[in-house]
Amino acid sequence: MNDHVKENLAQIEARIQAACDRSGRDRKDVLLIAVSKTKPAAMIREAIEAGIRDFGENKVQELCEKYEEIHGTDENGNEIHPPMNWHLIGHLQRNKVKYIVDKACLIHSVDSMRLAEEIQKEAVKKDCQVNVLVEVNIGEEETKSGVAKEEAAQLVKEISALDRVHIKGLMAIAPPADDPEESRIYFRQMARLREEIRQMELPGVEMKELSMGMTGDFEVAIEEGATMIRVGTAIFGGRVYIMERG
Repeated sequence: MNDHVKENLAQIEARIQAACDRSGRDRKDVLLIAVSKTKPAAMIREAIEAGIRDFGENKVQELCEKYEEIHGTDENGNEIHPPMNWHLIGHLQRNKVKYIVDKACLIHSVDSMRLAEEIQKEAVKKDCQVNVLVEVNIGEEETKSGVAKEEAAQLVKEISALDRVHIKGLMAIAPPADDPEESRIYFRQMARLREEIRQMELPGVEMKELSMGMTGDFEVAIEEGATMIRVGTAIFGGRVYIMERG
């Protein structure tokens, strides 16, 4: 195993534990998702060996290619099931839904009813259930995906009518900032929004998960209630572009 991945994970684990201690939270309530976008399958295998079980990809094509490479079959034709889960954390186009509904354990980036309906349609075709998070554009940034904060509760209510699409919580990306403390206000707003939607007690909706915080601000996110953090650079180093992407 490449020792630097193992060492990086040990350092991140210590930082996660410290953030949990500061905020009086249990470490087991925070899931570390290793963001493996642009990283080769070999590095993902190293992280699996180091104990990581959840991996996040931004692009459907890349996730599908890695899925085939890492899962695959053995010399006897038996399917290989490594101890891992795939998360789609990037923007999802409706025409790519069919490739991902039966591969991702959680789609973090549902931001419209049209997308949710497409997921429902493909889930029926493949006879599967799909867990999702509703993405909120908490910083009101024009360049980012996500539903407006004021419209999030209504979207959750509409999606809850779909029997194959199961909302597990919310996701957000804080605006870029030099100081992680600048992200705190956005993470706090997300925690408040999750609680407001939870109190609506919508049938079939779980507001358990709050996916927020990345390499630069995950400690602040944990302090404000994140249940999932998405960390890439701090685990694997800078991006490695292994192939051209359209």
